[in-house]
Amino acid sequence: MDARPSAVREYFRHAFRWRGGRQRSGYDRMLLLQSPFPLPFDVYLLRFAEGSGIPPHTDPVTAGRHYRCNIVIKRARQGGEFLCASPIFATERIKLFRPDACEHSVTRVEQGTRYVLSIGWVRRSGAADRQPSA
Repeated sequence: MDARPSAVREYFRHAFRWRGGRQRSGYDRMLLLQSPFPLPFDVYLLRFAEGSGIPPHTDPVTAGRHYRCNIVIKRARQGGEFLCASPIFATERIKLFRPDACEHSVTRVEQGTRYVLSIGWVRRSGAADRQPSA
């Protein structure tokens, strides 16, 4: 029998539980859904309590192009603003951007709690993505 945990078991070990965010800056994330195929994606609920934020960073991927759509479910009373120099699409509550290509951050939440539904996927490089050779 294979000693490695199955993908399903691994998913349920992490899903629906608050865990510290990757940037270790005080925000929490809850995995809701993920799949490695046919299009690798994940869906998280993010919680930014007072005093939390995310410093400027990028999220590199090993192959392909990383996309993320953040939907603000509940704004903080003060602070907690998403910053990205070149989003693909942005409104007050919806932010679509390339986290691998664009430095992004969230300002410190000064008052209240901010909740965000974050949907990310990686588009693998294919023939349509390649530049013609000279």
